[in-house]
Amino acid sequence: MPAIDIYTVRLEADAAHLDSLYEILAPQERERAMRFRFAEHRREFIVCRGTLREILARHLDLHPARIAFAYNRHGKPYLRDSEVQFNVSHSGGWALQAVARDCEVGIDIERIDSRFARDQIPERFFSPREVAQLRALPADRQTAAFFRCWTRKEAYIKARGLGLALALDSFDVSLGPDDPPALMRAGDWSVQDVSARDFNFPSGYAAAVVAEGSALSVVSCPAPEVNALLLA
Repeated sequence: MPAIDIYTVRLEADAAHLDSLYEILAPQERERAMRFRFAEHRREFIVCRGTLREILARHLDLHPARIAFAYNRHGKPYLRDSEVQFNVSHSGGWALQAVARDCEVGIDIERIDSRFARDQIPERFFSPREVAQLRALPADRQTAAFFRCWTRKEAYIKARGLGLALALDSFDVSLGPDDPPALMRAGDWSVQDVSARDFNFPSGYAAAVVAEGSALSVVSCPAPEVNALLLA
């Protein structure tokens, strides 16, 4: 049974830990880190990428510095000649990092901001079906529905690995408060072969994961920062 491990990472580190993570980055990653104008953004990048290297190293039985990333033509990173798949998302000082074997996976986390639902962002990016469902809800329930929709859509796009080449309004996801997470309409991926789940997170955030597979169930792990999602 293929498994998806999801790691919750707080993008903070003391000076010593930050230095140790910086040391395992590739030269191009160090250069990228130094291009950030603000120290906070530089720190978050180093922690996120360094932690990802440490996590992948456990799955690959390699030293973190030996992890070599490749990128598809849409910019999605992957591991060449490996069955291990991964995806990363970060927002508001937190990151979620998903690692899977033999299936594509996408994950998204967003800090909730009610302005997004009030503005015309849904009308610009969501499908007509999604907009109609969202606007039919009471006003005080639209923010939560917006972020359920947004994170599920972003996770699906990231699982597909197509980036901006896949328009957000070209597929539908569920978003109602009583609707289970699901892909309702897709392109060349069958909706029956895609699993979507929301991810429990502290108040003020929304998160979702999408993967290839007909079913997805959550299995609690001993460590509070790790949850295992199993494709049944």
